[in-house]
Amino acid sequence: MNQQRHLFHLVNISPWPIFAGFSAFILCNGTVAFFYNMEHGGFFSLFGLFSLIFTTIFWWRDVVREGNEGHHTYVVQSNLRYGMILFIISEIMFFFAFFWAYFHSSLAPTIELGSIWPPEAIHPFNPWDIPFINTLILLLSGVTITWAHYAMIHGLKDEAIQTIMGTIGLAIIFTCCQMWEYEEPGFNISDGIYGSTFYLATGFHGIHVIIGTIFIIISLFRIYFDHYTITHHFGFEAAAWYWHFVDVVWLFLFISIYYWGS
Repeated sequence: MNQQRHLFHLVNISPWPIFAGFSAFILCNGTVAFFYNMEHGGFFSLFGLFSLIFTTIFWWRDVVREGNEGHHTYVVQSNLRYGMILFIISEIMFFFAFFWAYFHSSLAPTIELGSIWPPEAIHPFNPWDIPFINTLILLLSGVTITWAHYAMIHGLKDEAIQTIMGTIGLAIIFTCCQMWEYEEPGFNISDGIYGSTFYLATGFHGIHVIIGTIFIIISLFRIYFDHYTITHHFGFEAAAWYWHFVDVVWLFLFISIYYWGS
């Protein structure tokens, strides 16, 4: 049996990258076909979505196994950190485009909008109602997940589990509040530039909250099954970084779109 004499992880052959590529391709094209009412568009969209979910689950399973088997040395963990940082930067650029579109239209509203912002027919949300409550919820969830990280570093497993469960609960409450908020507005995504930018920015943030919640739930199970140690728990750190990113983006959304934009 050959003994590994280096700190790098030479991954085994995996089918998941090509599965993910094909799944994303089918999902994208199926969704476009569905929007244009093409035959079987909805079927291919759902097929691509479930295929992508299936691929993600099993790919994530393999990465977890690699970490548990000791392949994630400190060098590999360092590279994983760089990868997560670059991923979050790409997400920042993603939301930057939405904020650019919003401020481009709101700082110099055109004649078609009545030269005012919000447009005359739009009745924006009261920022101190559900949006402010959601802001407090997300800020509190940032505190609880930081508390969980502190508990994990000090080997307090039960405390880490309890605070992570609190974070998950707050995340679910936030998502429910946002769904409730979407039931109330007098405008929709097709109501000009205001509706488009509002729903794209807040909707994609809501999707990120759901993804972050799943990320944290997986970390909760890994803590419960003792996959992490005091010094080796990057999977949880990545989830915490992602969640703090979600918090910061929401603060910018609240200040610019809900408060200033109203």
